[in-house]
Amino acid sequence: MKGPEVPTLHWQKSSYSSEGNNCVELATAPDGTIRLRESDEPTTALTLRPSGLHSLLAATRREITNRP
Repeated sequence: MKGPEVPTLHWQKSSYSSEGNNCVELATAPDGTIRLRESDEPTTALTLRPSGLHSLLAATRREITNRP
């Protein structure tokens, strides 16, 4: 039995990523969700709605800002 077809996504590398393999990439899926993955693990992706990505980024900024 064949599973559902997976769409080809256009992955973009974060501007904060280096030129090596340790890059964060994101893509927008046809269903409107946003996919995040690490370039060294391309078969594993986090799926978020835009509001979830906003919350993730806000929490990350708070964590970075609150570091000593």
